[in-house]
Amino acid sequence: MNPSPFPLEPTAVEAQAAIREEFAFFSDWSERYQYLIDLGRKLPPFPDEWRTEEHRLQGCQSMVWIVPQGDASKLVFHASSDSAIVSGLVYLALRVYSHRSADEIVATEADYIGDIGLAKHLSPSRSNGLAALLAFIREYAHRQR
Repeated sequence: MNPSPFPLEPTAVEAQAAIREEFAFFSDWSERYQYLIDLGRKLPPFPDEWRTEEHRLQGCQSMVWIVPQGDASKLVFHASSDSAIVSGLVYLALRVYSHRSADEIVATEADYIGDIGLAKHLSPSRSNGLAALLAFIREYAHRQR
């Protein structure tokens, strides 16, 4: 398995700021969707043996698998989806939260979602799936504290 590209930024807050900047560059949502698809392609390979019901994220219409590792000092999340756009959403969530301490994860609201307009431009099923992914990450971090 390839090493994770994360973290790209030193903190979750800085990751969100970078995401806001990147999405502000695009003038319309067709460009932003293409960018999401491109980001999803950057996810590291996800082992087939992890694509099980045990690791499947409930609450998503698409298939999403997530495997957490680490402890309170540094939590690492590996995730994958069978959907191109959802893979991009996974990439953004991992960019903000993976390779962070449990305390930092719990303390960081996913403000970038509203700030870049994701909340109003995703279908209801994708919005629910993104909410489930973020809830899983934050609840897992909370339990590790």
